[in-house]
Amino acid sequence: MMTEEQAPGTAWQPLRHGLFRSLWLASIASSIGTWMHEVGAGWLMTSLSASPFMVSLVQVAAAAPMFLLALPAGALADIVDKRRYLLAVQAGMAFIALALALITFADLMSTTLLLLFTLAMGIGTALTMPAWSALTPELVPASDLPAAISLSSVGVNVARALGPAIAGIIISLAGPWATFAVNALSFLGVIAVLALWHRTPQQTVLPAERLFGAIRTGWRYARSSRHLQRVLVRALAFFLGASAGMSLLPLIVRSELKGSAEHFGILLGCVGIGAVAGAMFLPRIRQHVAVNLLVASASLIYAAVLLALAWIQDFYLLVPVMFLSGAAWIAVLSSFQVSAQTSVPAWVRARALAVYILTFFGSMALGGVIWGLIASWFSISISLSFAAVIMVVGAGLGWWVKLPALSAEDLAPSLHWPQPLMGVDVEGERGPVMITLEYEIDSVDTDAFKEAMEEVRRMRQRNGSFSWQLMQDTENPQLWIELFFDESWYDHLRHHGRVTRAELKIESAARHFQIAGKPVRIRHLLKG
Repeated sequence: MMTEEQAPGTAWQPLRHGLFRSLWLASIASSIGTWMHEVGAGWLMTSLSASPFMVSLVQVAAAAPMFLLALPAGALADIVDKRRYLLAVQAGMAFIALALALITFADLMSTTLLLLFTLAMGIGTALTMPAWSALTPELVPASDLPAAISLSSVGVNVARALGPAIAGIIISLAGPWATFAVNALSFLGVIAVLALWHRTPQQTVLPAERLFGAIRTGWRYARSSRHLQRVLVRALAFFLGASAGMSLLPLIVRSELKGSAEHFGILLGCVGIGAVAGAMFLPRIRQHVAVNLLVASASLIYAAVLLALAWIQDFYLLVPVMFLSGAAWIAVLSSFQVSAQTSVPAWVRARALAVYILTFFGSMALGGVIWGLIASWFSISISLSFAAVIMVVGAGLGWWVKLPALSAEDLAPSLHWPQPLMGVDVEGERGPVMITLEYEIDSVDTDAFKEAMEEVRRMRQRNGSFSWQLMQDTENPQLWIELFFDESWYDHLRHHGRVTRAELKIESAARHFQIAGKPVRIRHLLKG
């Protein structure tokens, strides 16, 4: 069980688990290949077209699928076997990278083809991220999850540092086609580990959810889960402000510091080194600092970093500043990811993480636009100072919008709902299903009962119900009828298995007001 006060002992402890270690190393190799692809594609486009617009479209093609496909990808990952799903996606991306390498080597590449290939790789990345993130809790025990997520972030930063550098060397020696070929090879490690992993599939007698129904259910969960919403609000506040540093750094180096590409690369390298160093100390820090205080402190440090970038025009003074920015970034990023992972039950985890990923990319993109416009209207320093104010406000949110700290036991299925009594045979896809519960409540308890039922409403909607009402009988004012609707009989049976032990307490709190000796009467009604 993990709470705010508990944390793993060392940063490297998750690597003791062989499967996590293998996937972590393989994912670093794959991420290096992905960064090499991005550099190679951008460089190749400059040789195919002199238009800055066409060059910028390479980044658009790589990023756009994330906004369009993250939630469908999360739904897919929740309703199919994650191992087989990831295996298929990674194999497809390897094939696309190989085809891109061969076509480029044969000198048959065009701007349109390059954008299509980059779009295809972006689709693969969008399909991978929610499933990959949701896989981590299966690889390590709950006590090692924060360190495992920090190590995953370390891997990303290592790849970000090594990938472009290796790509530059390979392009100078052989050309862009070779970076695409190496990228194709980089998928082999992940494919091999996934192929050799004998994952025990979840046992269920119900068929998998339909994709569009799963997407709707995931969206309902996100709208009804206060725990997840807290993470999303805090993430939006942080990333919206933090995006100013990365989006304006090239302009800071070129315009304010009068620096070169080498200076820009050094500052980026300091961010990566700071992130790696921060990840090494995070497990010990978490043993003594609660997660909300950690995020607030790191947010204030990042605000100070933005102010330093705004007003310090000495390259050498900014080197330690960027080191601090990397450490603060990894502290906040890993804390948000742990909170997102541990605030939702397993059945909806990939969909919930997809919503978190959308919030991350959306706030970074929106922030980049906002701070860029403010910099163009006023100055870079003013823009960064405004962003620092947003960071301070985001840190202050921690007093009211606290990150959740749930245990695995709280999120375990309670399985306390009895099976419905059946007088007829029902086809699984038949629906909708209306479920009614009849409560008899003393008039003095009415207000408290209605307040408790608001939490019940959220619970029903989190677990898949698309409509909910609480009605009072006009003839017998003590009689209250709860109605909620599931899309089909199969969906209602899935609803049975989704109610958690924490939600059992919510139900019990509402039923506490039932007049003693009066049973709660439950009915199931199907559309005729």
